[in-house]
Amino acid sequence: MHAAVLTSPDTDPIYTDFPDPEPFPGREPLTLVAAGMHQVVRSIATGRHYGSTGNYPLVPGVDAVARHDDGTLVYTGFTTPPWGTMAEKIATSFDLALPASADPLAVAAGMNPGMPGYMTLTQHMEQRGQLGTVLVLGATGMAGRIATQIALGLGASRVIAVGRDVHELEALQVMGAEPISIATSSRALESCVQEEAPSLILDFLWGSAAESLFAALGRSGLDDDTADISWVQIGSLAGTNAALPASLLRSRRITISGHGAGSASMEELLAKLPRLMAMIADGTITVPYTAYPLERIADAWNHTGRTRAVVTL
Repeated sequence: MHAAVLTSPDTDPIYTDFPDPEPFPGREPLTLVAAGMHQVVRSIATGRHYGSTGNYPLVPGVDAVARHDDGTLVYTGFTTPPWGTMAEKIATSFDLALPASADPLAVAAGMNPGMPGYMTLTQHMEQRGQLGTVLVLGATGMAGRIATQIALGLGASRVIAVGRDVHELEALQVMGAEPISIATSSRALESCVQEEAPSLILDFLWGSAAESLFAALGRSGLDDDTADISWVQIGSLAGTNAALPASLLRSRRITISGHGAGSASMEELLAKLPRLMAMIADGTITVPYTAYPLERIADAWNHTGRTRAVVTL
């Protein structure tokens, strides 16, 4: 079959022949429709992710929209290395039917970056009964943008979108979020969180951006803290390390945890992903994308900008 093939972590993938994937027992191989070029795709393929195997050659790709022989469109993933999803044929152990109204390329572009925000937000709702105020740190990246839309769609009482891209912040404001630029003075951020502390923080940045928010959340005095803050660390685009003040942990009711690949069971994912797909299908979540045919895999690999690259057959 034809596939995108990466022969080393230091080169771009090429369009070439690769052995057909080994099928799972009782399951037919699927035909690629579209696969998203997510950040995690590059990280895993180039050995920069804890899920990397370090073995080459390999086919990149973690998820995809694919087609059964009868024409049914499905969302799928979890292939077995060295096979990924950016190939003519995909062998996986699961698939979920797409809603009839879904744009398959939007699903391919949005499901993976949407998962961490969606899983975290719905778990928070289940635990507390409501979302309350949600702060998205890194709201202008693809995953943060989708998480902001999900929080609005799930009925959060207030959604604070913190990011650098002024254009994206303006778009999120139109959707109903309160924008704060982290490129400006920290006073706006401090004023916002001191006025009403968020009940949930989705952190896609970490590093210096997290340190700025730590400082903004700081408090003085010995009065009881009426807030109950859950900080969920999801991405580290602003740095892999951040200095966490001990005083913040002692003076506030704040819990810091993480969410990443492997932190949710397959059963949890399969139970919740249909609703995430439905939110993409009905327009609650909008996902801008740019499509590249499989033979232009190098262009898709090096794609930059506000849209998500998707590789199509």
